[in-house]
Amino acid sequence: MRMVDIIEKKRDNHPLSKEEIDFFVQGYTKGDIPDYQMSSLLMAIYYNSMNDEEVTHFTNAVLHSGDIIDLSSIDGIKVDKHSTGGVGDKTTLVLGPLVAACGAKFAKLSGRGLGHTGGTLDKLESIEGFDISLSSEAFIKQVNDINLAVAGQTSSLAPADKELYALRDVTGTVPSIPLIAASIMSKKLASGADVIVLDVKIGKGAFMKTLEDARELARTMVKIGKNFDKKIVAFITDMSEPLGYAVGNKLEVVEAIQTLQGNGPKDLSEISIQIGAHLVHQAGITDTLKEARTMIEEKIASLEASDKFKALVKAQSGVFPDLNDYVKTKGIIAVKSESSGYVHSLDALAIGLSAMRLGAGRATKDAVIDPDVGIVLNKKVGDHVEEGEELAYLYSNKEAINEEVNTVLDAFEIKDEAVEDNPLIYEIIE
Repeated sequence: MRMVDIIEKKRDNHPLSKEEIDFFVQGYTKGDIPDYQMSSLLMAIYYNSMNDEEVTHFTNAVLHSGDIIDLSSIDGIKVDKHSTGGVGDKTTLVLGPLVAACGAKFAKLSGRGLGHTGGTLDKLESIEGFDISLSSEAFIKQVNDINLAVAGQTSSLAPADKELYALRDVTGTVPSIPLIAASIMSKKLASGADVIVLDVKIGKGAFMKTLEDARELARTMVKIGKNFDKKIVAFITDMSEPLGYAVGNKLEVVEAIQTLQGNGPKDLSEISIQIGAHLVHQAGITDTLKEARTMIEEKIASLEASDKFKALVKAQSGVFPDLNDYVKTKGIIAVKSESSGYVHSLDALAIGLSAMRLGAGRATKDAVIDPDVGIVLNKKVGDHVEEGEELAYLYSNKEAINEEVNTVLDAFEIKDEAVEDNPLIYEIIE
């Protein structure tokens, strides 16, 4: 078998066989296939796509390029959730304790943030002492003990994906839906969960910009999950504006805790409850989604969900934060409106990039994060604002941030007439 024949076959828009897909995934991972040939094939896939069978075979090849975690020693059905990334997306910090308090086994391996998207591990590591490096034995024991563990992915998990993503990043082939779907699902399948809920973001702050693309990605991933005998649901959710009000690691931890205590933003609370209800129901804890939602709401009201977050922090060697003395910066700068009216749009990407430049995120993988800095919004789409009223607050340890003040100001589009907010959840694909 020759790589050039595979490239030509996909170039001419013919489906690749399982053997051909195994050949190029294994060969590239081992270093036998050079970058220039793999780049050519990735571009052919970008233009000609893959059918469902090809995507399943491709996912399987990437999945088996490394270790597959065995969670069979965890009692009960294991549940997991994956988000395609967004601004202010701290859903895992809320969702994990919620479903764990209901009795579901939430066993999650998470990643770090890059660019305008935040990472769950960065948020958790902003908590003093929190250890995200758990051995397989410690991870399994913790889930059995408290129904909940969140740890970092190991390098042995789907190593082919790491190699392929690095090449996609520099060859303009990241937006390919089959490649995105296989990348996400290979890691989710390798993580060993029985039930997976996918949160596919759409809008300015997301990788998917249109409902059509988001729907195609969601359906592709659901089909892959079903082909691997997983219970899987995909939510298509809005990311035209940030989720919640806080953007930045410690700021988002505070907002997540407040949400678990019943005092969180409406959008973050609702999406966490809805996704949580699907996880709890699919785990067999309730007979209906309605019963699962009721149970979750009861766990919030009783503070059992908040207590479960405290148990997570303690189990992973962290010190539960004092919310009144947790975020510490040199300055908090208010961004004030220059006009009166209604917020018609709020550019999530601009807010995310501004927070990154303040130090809350990474422009490169080796950049150092400042856990205290970020942005807290005071107004969101649909809200009325008066001239001179605060739109947002910038938490900064930098001396000169006039440029970021202007960026955040420009992210708000204010008009005279009232406007309704975008739907929080566009579709649920099962």
